[in-house]
Amino acid sequence: MEDYPKNLAELESWFSDEAACRAYLAELRWPEGFVCPRCGCTQTWATSRSLLVCSACQYQASVTAGTIFEGTRKPLTMWFRAAWWVCAQKNGASALGLQQILGLGSYKTAWTWLHKLRRAMVRPGRDRLSGRVEVDETFIGAVEKGHIGRQHGNKALVVVAAQEDGRGIGRIRMKAIDRVSQANLHGFIRESVTPGSTVVTDGFKLYRNMDKLGYVHEYSVVMKSQRTASDLLPRVHRVISLLKRWLMGTHQGAVSREHLGYYLDEFTFRFNRRTSRSRGKLFYRLLQQAVSIEPVPYRAMVKHVRGKKPRNHHM
Repeated sequence: MEDYPKNLAELESWFSDEAACRAYLAELRWPEGFVCPRCGCTQTWATSRSLLVCSACQYQASVTAGTIFEGTRKPLTMWFRAAWWVCAQKNGASALGLQQILGLGSYKTAWTWLHKLRRAMVRPGRDRLSGRVEVDETFIGAVEKGHIGRQHGNKALVVVAAQEDGRGIGRIRMKAIDRVSQANLHGFIRESVTPGSTVVTDGFKLYRNMDKLGYVHEYSVVMKSQRTASDLLPRVHRVISLLKRWLMGTHQGAVSREHLGYYLDEFTFRFNRRTSRSRGKLFYRLLQQAVSIEPVPYRAMVKHVRGKKPRNHHM
């Protein structure tokens, strides 16, 4: 049963100490109760260091080990407030805002926390899109001279899928890819769309042969049509427009290519839950996913980033 605070006052009341936070995470991580991975026993006792010890074989487990909270030196009460604040920001969150709202002394800490929370916005094994799904690519970045069509120069390339919901838009998926190739486009579709669905694209040749992957493929060649790409693929182009507006408005367009995937995850998380009126439910989903993904240390996050030090414009 889903149980979550309905407002900020309830959040403060429910999670006033570490024990309450750990108990909540344990419920999310082991909804059927903890089972020892070594011997299968379900009986445990807790140590003074908040470890669960198997009564049969003495195996020790931590509710935070193997999650985004692993190794944190900050209290979980602060993490819970961070998660609530991120979910409460209708148009997205920034590291500077998180630093200010929590009173964190380090921008680096706020930046790291925010990126960890963004990683938790993608649920492992999430359902793929189905039915009729529009797919197209777009470029993120400033206009560059000498690059036309599907040439992208230094701009980031993102492929987007939008599920039809009557005349509206259902769920979406998006992913940054390094180049336009059939392997990348087909790979994204296989990751994002259930076989048997109808995939709607423009006439770009690299989308062809999707029937061999188990999809029904519908496409229109824009050059031979009096309609524009936006007319032919209205839902996916609407999503692309909203994504670019969000990146420019919330993050002033200052998103590094190395971390673009995190921002795409955040946009997808917010868009797919845009009709939810409950901040508490978004908070619940975020924490539920936070205990389901592997931890990623700060060093791994900045490994391939020039300078290896987050700056204030990398939200």
